[in-house]
Amino acid sequence: MALKFQDSTIKELIESGKPVVIDFWAEWCGPCRMISPIIEELATEYDGKAYIGKYNVDEESDLSSEYGIRNIPTILFFKDGKLVDKQVGATSKSVIASKIDAII
Repeated sequence: MALKFQDSTIKELIESGKPVVIDFWAEWCGPCRMISPIIEELATEYDGKAYIGKYNVDEESDLSSEYGIRNIPTILFFKDGKLVDKQVGATSKSVIASKIDAII
């Protein structure tokens, strides 16, 4: 199951050194709803290898402001505490999985 990222806890996870995948989304966003099941599947498949979850831009704002998130869905990929990749807009499971594989 995908994690629910919040401003109060996300920095600690990013700095943990473990790969982190953050899906920036909102309930009203159609493309976000399209990739939501993909994020859930990947969170299960990569359980224990990476932190994968969702960040609701309507409920939280610090991280989206810090990384200049202007369009959703946007997926950020972190490795060793650093932003290493980004996916803007809806895409396929295989594209997201290949980006996760690259940071594990």
